Amino acid sequence: QVQLVESGGGLVQPGGSLRLSCAASGNILSIYSMAWYRQAPGNQRELVARIISGGATDYADFVKGRFTISGDNGLNTVYLRMNSLKPEDAAVYYCNGYIRALGQSNIIYWGQGTQVTVSS
Repeated sequence: QVQLVESGGGLVQPGGSLRLSCAASGNILSIYSMAWYRQAPGNQRELVARIISGGATDYADFVKGRFTISGDNGLNTVYLRMNSLKPEDAAVYYCNGYIRALGQSNIIYWGQGTQVTVSS
């Protein structure tokens, strides 16, 4: 089994910053990619940023220049640094991993989500 656990969400004022973390654990053989998604009430879940083993990254247009995704330890831990936060960035942020676990092929795993609130 593989678990993804997010942390770092909270309340921040507009213009402020937060750093989210996602730790992957379990019988992991390899991690192809990790990503952050978000979902606001009434909206579909959307991709925010992704990092692939080897370090390549890509971002949704609405966060380019403000958010940075990074990873440690072979992507077992990934971070999302969020700067210049806007009220429309408020959402539940989910960690997503495309991971190969012992005895399994690559499959997608999701964390439980962490709430980010941007309000004055």
